[in-house]
Amino acid sequence: MSEAVASPQAELVPRLPRGVRLKLDETRSQWLLLAPERVVKLDAVAKAILERVDGVATIGRIVDDLAAAYAAERAVIEADVTKLLNELAAKRMVDL
Repeated sequence: MSEAVASPQAELVPRLPRGVRLKLDETRSQWLLLAPERVVKLDAVAKAILERVDGVATIGRIVDDLAAAYAAERAVIEADVTKLLNELAAKRMVDL
């Protein structure tokens, strides 16, 4: 009997730091992550992840929610979520 092993980051609660926000550029129909003097254009996957970054939900909960919403394999979703959040954390656009 095999149990799913949670990643070490599963219990972390990501949040957008002060001054960073998710915004729709209505002119271009493009979602953006805005930070002081920085802009990141988001694809649909990044938008779906960042919409769930509310400062309350753990990474594990975000992964579970996305896996259910998109009927996708949890391990694939978890890899995408942790990769994106770690990249944004390195740029100081997400706090972990």
